[in-house]
Amino acid sequence: MEAISHAGTCLGILANDGILLAAEKRNVNKLLDESSLSEKIYKLNEDMVCSVAGITSDANVLTNELRVIAQRYLLQYGEAIPCEQLVSWLCDIKQAYTQYGGKRPFGVSILYMGWDKHYGYQLYQSDPSGNYSGWKATCIGHNSAAAVSSLKSDYKEGEMLLKDALPLAVKVLSKTLDTAKLTSDKVEMATLTRENGKTVTRILPVSEIETLIAAYEKSEAEAQALKKEKQKS
Repeated sequence: MEAISHAGTCLGILANDGILLAAEKRNVNKLLDESSLSEKIYKLNEDMVCSVAGITSDANVLTNELRVIAQRYLLQYGEAIPCEQLVSWLCDIKQAYTQYGGKRPFGVSILYMGWDKHYGYQLYQSDPSGNYSGWKATCIGHNSAAAVSSLKSDYKEGEMLLKDALPLAVKVLSKTLDTAKLTSDKVEMATLTRENGKTVTRILPVSEIETLIAAYEKSEAEAQALKKEKQKS
């Protein structure tokens, strides 16, 4: 849990027309080669994507396992695995590592976003203990408590659309970052939607993230100006 609390923030928001995952890429050392940094968002199968916070080497093992479970199910039953079943099966593996001697638990929390024909869009989070839960909006990693309280106040249940979720994610991430300014190279964002009966996952290009950040900064500046005017009057 300690490793996760120091990892880059990952947040998920469930909207009526899709799901959003946003992850902070933390470069701890400025001498690190940015191009070889591991990504924070992984595609598991056609209908599911996950984001990880914690020890990256553990995350690589678990994401690989998730992909294998998903493919095994597809081969056996000829259809995609239901989201909750995939999460549950991985959590069984995670739980076993907390129980038997000689092994340490996986130091990874995972956020999963997916779609299945049973329950539509779903967002799950799992812990190193093997616990998992479904969420409407949640956050893992560094400063997650601050992010969750911010999501509580701004998340509008039943009214959320992806176009509202994107600026909200930028707002929450900018509050959880240690650095003063949010930049596009620090953030990775992915959306999951349905088009023509197929699940479409899309990693947002840098230009779109920059536009979102610029819009957020503009609205913040306007809010600050209004505040100053009120204080003067």
